[in-house]
Amino acid sequence: MKNIKKILIALTAITVLTACNNNGDKADGYGNFEATEITVSAENTGKLMTFTIDEGSVIEYNELIGHIDTIPLHLKKEQLFVQKDVIKAKSKGVLSQINVLQAKLKTANTNKTRIENLIKDNAGTQKQLDDIDGEIAVLKNSIRSVEIQNAPVVNELKSIDVQLQQLNDQITKSRIQNPIRGTVLSKYVEPGEIVSFGKPLYKIADLSTMELRVYVSETQLANVKIGEAVIVKIDDQDAMKTYDGKISWIASEAEFTPKIIQTKEERVALVYAVKVQVKNDGSLKIGMPAEMWLNTESNQ
Repeated sequence: MKNIKKILIALTAITVLTACNNNGDKADGYGNFEATEITVSAENTGKLMTFTIDEGSVIEYNELIGHIDTIPLHLKKEQLFVQKDVIKAKSKGVLSQINVLQAKLKTANTNKTRIENLIKDNAGTQKQLDDIDGEIAVLKNSIRSVEIQNAPVVNELKSIDVQLQQLNDQITKSRIQNPIRGTVLSKYVEPGEIVSFGKPLYKIADLSTMELRVYVSETQLANVKIGEAVIVKIDDQDAMKTYDGKISWIASEAEFTPKIIQTKEERVALVYAVKVQVKNDGSLKIGMPAEMWLNTESNQ
């Protein structure tokens, strides 16, 4: 009977000591996991012909996952090609006039050279030179006049080329290509729906590496450095699961302690936000709570 009492007293003492030790064994930071979420939106307006993703699926960078109907854009291109051919036909008539005038100008310049040589040999007259100079001036003015008439035609052709480039860009953007490798978090549309420019299609995030945002007090800040290795723990049934983490960012300014966060000093007035990168083995989820432990002697 005495032995039983001694055993009970010993067990009680161990329990009390363990409880006291657990109360004093607090993490250096508490927070939740985050990931950079990207909302991919439509870059064109039309009917969504295909859209081959599901929530939770992992898709690769630049993977083609769907496309928006491009038939109206291709018909518009065909219409512009017809307009361009009509304008080119008009432009050819104008250009042929310029070619004729330039040929006459070349002949006039040749005649002027001959007359100048005749005058040097006292075989030509000044009137002949004046007449050819007048003819050259008239031809030059005629060429400038025709070029002015052709300028609107050239500008119209350039305008059509710009419109064609815009249509080609819209056709390219009708192909929905994934911007990053990651996991689909939310899917907002289905094939067959009409989407407009800027309408969200799905949300994606790279969950291979998660970020734990924790808050530390000013007194702890001296022990926290970018690139420093830390220990991260999450709840795992009856025990704690441990991960290796690395501090990737420290806030430059202090802020008031968020209400949901408890720091080492039990809610000090001001704290600094810290981000810790943790390799995800598939267990870490966005919003999941976790603890950060600095690699100090007391934590080892």
